[in-house]
Amino acid sequence: MAFLCIKVFLKKGGSFSSQHIHDNEGMKERGIHCVLDQDREARHPELRRRRKNQNNKQ
Repeated sequence: MAFLCIKVFLKKGGSFSSQHIHDNEGMKERGIHCVLDQDREARHPELRRRRKNQNNKQ
């Protein structure tokens, strides 16, 4: 944990990078997203269709 804090304390404007799935470019490229979004899509087919269209455009 101490090594993770070095960047925050020593670098001007240093901060922790986001650990959320929706902020990770690699996950976006693979079409992986938050479990809450996946659950919402499973309940609403229209949202699932929109997500597929967005992934196909990229």
